[in-house]
Amino acid sequence: MDQAPGSRQDDAQSGLPVCYRHPDRETGIRCTRCERPICPECMVSASVGFQCPSCVREGSGTGHAPDASMPRTLAGGAVTADPHLVTKVLIGLNLAVFLLQQALGDTFTDRFDLIGRAIMPALGLGEIQGVAEGQWYRLLTSMFLHASYIHILSNMLSLWWIGGPLEAALGRVRFLALYLVSGLAGSALSYLLAEPNQASLGASGAIFGLFGALAVLVRRQRYDMRPVIALLVINLVITFGWSGISWQAHIGGLVAGVLIGIGMVHAPRERRALVQFGTCALVLAVVVIVTLLRTVQLT
Repeated sequence: MDQAPGSRQDDAQSGLPVCYRHPDRETGIRCTRCERPICPECMVSASVGFQCPSCVREGSGTGHAPDASMPRTLAGGAVTADPHLVTKVLIGLNLAVFLLQQALGDTFTDRFDLIGRAIMPALGLGEIQGVAEGQWYRLLTSMFLHASYIHILSNMLSLWWIGGPLEAALGRVRFLALYLVSGLAGSALSYLLAEPNQASLGASGAIFGLFGALAVLVRRQRYDMRPVIALLVINLVITFGWSGISWQAHIGGLVAGVLIGIGMVHAPRERRALVQFGTCALVLAVVVIVTLLRTVQLT
């Protein structure tokens, strides 16, 4: 019989063991049932320590382990058969909306992008349009629009690379809350600081929120922060070094992502849901307040 990856013999030869499901990831955490090494993506929170997905599937509903009947992710979310489902749905939704943009043209984009207050002849209305005119939906709909093939390709690749591991660690509901609230925070800061007639669109605010939460998670797990910091610095250089990029949306999303990430991964177990969703609610309240203040300024 072949030896399982991450066995005791491997440990002695290579120092830190590697995750039995992800051989490229070193880890110091082991499943409390089978003692196989597991990385953060594979860790399922149990009453004592963590379990691997295999033990969770084997023990769930059998009565062998009471704590495995309701397996939880690192942040307390429910463990699912497909831990990347929400990420896939978000990518699919973004791609579908982009296809609509290509089919319907600028009229569709101008109706749903983020703009504070401006006359938009492309709509054929000849009237002032924008968030300040009561079109608050633009704060959300603009998150699913993209300006070009390169724009959507870069954002969707980032969403896949970052979103998958985060969704597995947080769970579907918490991950979706992080994505949407971070994106709204980016839209709100763009609405507040950008020129009212400057249109913006894209999922970058939400994705920068994922960056922020990922940094918090990596820090929490005591992994090497240098790759995350390097990736974040590169993206910030691009944000401020290239024209035509809404830096306000990026910074707003990043700050919101860090705050929500702290609430998600550092919440005490006994008040976990209250702290996690309370943090999201507080950030969302700030989004509403900022939007109201800017609307008063423009009207």
